[in-house]
Amino acid sequence: MQLGILYGISVGTGDPELITLKGLRWLQQCPIVAFPAGLGDRPGIAQQIITTWLKPQQTTLTLNFPYVQDESILVSAWQQAAQQVWDYLKQGQDIAFACEGDVSFYSTFTYLAQTLQELHPEVIIKTVPGVCSPMAIASALQIPLTIRSQRLAILPALYTINELETALDWAEVVVLLKVSSVYQQVWQILHQRKLLAHSWIVEKATFPEQKIYRNLARYPRLQLSYFSLLLVKASDI
Repeated sequence: MQLGILYGISVGTGDPELITLKGLRWLQQCPIVAFPAGLGDRPGIAQQIITTWLKPQQTTLTLNFPYVQDESILVSAWQQAAQQVWDYLKQGQDIAFACEGDVSFYSTFTYLAQTLQELHPEVIIKTVPGVCSPMAIASALQIPLTIRSQRLAILPALYTINELETALDWAEVVVLLKVSSVYQQVWQILHQRKLLAHSWIVEKATFPEQKIYRNLARYPRLQLSYFSLLLVKASDI
């Protein structure tokens, strides 16, 4: 029997229309549609984005990817998810994995795909690129992300807070992902560098509940959700 194909489909950052025509075609042609589980009993972000596009005959598959940093817990979860997916693929059924943002950009899909390839080298994987969060926040702010020769740094702030000052030394534009848990530390650095007036926070970009915070001098103690990004224009070259 021919193996099924695992399709990694970028579905955008919140707005269901931020999906490519190719991504939508692949999403709807697969009999199985997988996505990360949400917190508690709530649907996950990717599931919320694609719900309007799914057909009644498609089977949905919820995969657990815990929000922890413990490597042993993560590896175990990736292996379990890979096995769930493989159970369908080995029967010849194609699976579309809906990925919030872009499949190649700090994506849960990467861990699933790599684990599957390690356990089953014969697996067939195809991906569709899409809109990722730095581009979404630039659109929300109605400003260009970069112009001319500006250098761009993108950092997952939760893991690289100590590298922020170095990035600000060489990059004209800095985007911080996962900024919520380290916001006050980031705020202090921007304050010291007099960059608060040149910084923006976009929370839940392209979602209906999107929020934008401008001139962060007014917001030293924001309580932000996990899906919040910070954009710093260190230079207006």
